[in-house]
Amino acid sequence: MSRYSLENRLVIGIASSALFDLEESDAVFREGGEESYRAYQRAKLDSTLRPGVAFPFIRRVLSLNDLKPEGDPLVEVIILSRNDPDTGLRVMRSIKAHGLPISRAVFMQGRAPYRFMRALHMSLFLSADADDVREAVARGLPAGRVLGAAVDDDPEDRDLRIAFDFDGVLAGDESERVFQEGGLEGFRAHETLNVTTPHDAGPLRDFLREINKLQRAEEERRTNDPEYAMRVHVSIVTARNAPAHERAVLSLNNWGVTVNDAFFLGGIDKSTVMEVLRPHIFFDDQESHLEGTSPTTPSVHIPFGVVNEDGSPA
Repeated sequence: MSRYSLENRLVIGIASSALFDLEESDAVFREGGEESYRAYQRAKLDSTLRPGVAFPFIRRVLSLNDLKPEGDPLVEVIILSRNDPDTGLRVMRSIKAHGLPISRAVFMQGRAPYRFMRALHMSLFLSADADDVREAVARGLPAGRVLGAAVDDDPEDRDLRIAFDFDGVLAGDESERVFQEGGLEGFRAHETLNVTTPHDAGPLRDFLREINKLQRAEEERRTNDPEYAMRVHVSIVTARNAPAHERAVLSLNNWGVTVNDAFFLGGIDKSTVMEVLRPHIFFDDQESHLEGTSPTTPSVHIPFGVVNEDGSPA
């Protein structure tokens, strides 16, 4: 078999807990332990798992492989699971039943699989396991914990809308630390003083860069096919507002990344925007924001920065 390279592709790692609804399986594990869990998964081997929080995002991002010839995909999704290979069979059969083009998996019996992210060139890891995600982020890896339950999804719809918070997600947490120490006025003064100084990159800056590559592939397709409708749409939804918005925009330009829309909300509840924007995934570093969005929007907590340190507000 010839060598398959993951370089120059968007590679996403996903735990079965983020891709599928494992609430029932988890309950069996909590109540009966590992052996009961094994027996349950064997008995349910041919029972297809229901979609989970990240399923709409994963289905849509994989659909973008139609932009490249067969055998040279732009996107690779790899299962990273705490299951062992035996109990992971149900996951792989469910993937096949749902028609997802995912063929690669890492099964680590009870151990954290995120350790293989760099080896597999991953730009993102999604899981429902809070400890795994926190440990990954603490090691400088781009990881997020899915929140809430799966939302209704139209299987015929291939559009992909992605929304990011800014500070602590695309950017580092320098400005958030200023806000925590000096309040709103201190934050505004700091941002005005440093308006021409780009932010340090946050956990998902490079993931956005990879998404931009998909958008450029779409633009190339549209050049050759004017009837092609662009599918990927990226937004920033942040609590920043004027004058702090300017540094955010300049930072994006300096990093060489782009977004289609920016919502500078100045403390307005983000869930009201999400109900209209309807992204297929939304990344934020503050759980308090995601409590409002997760009932209707697939939401991902990035446990990065000062707001996620012990004793800090959510």
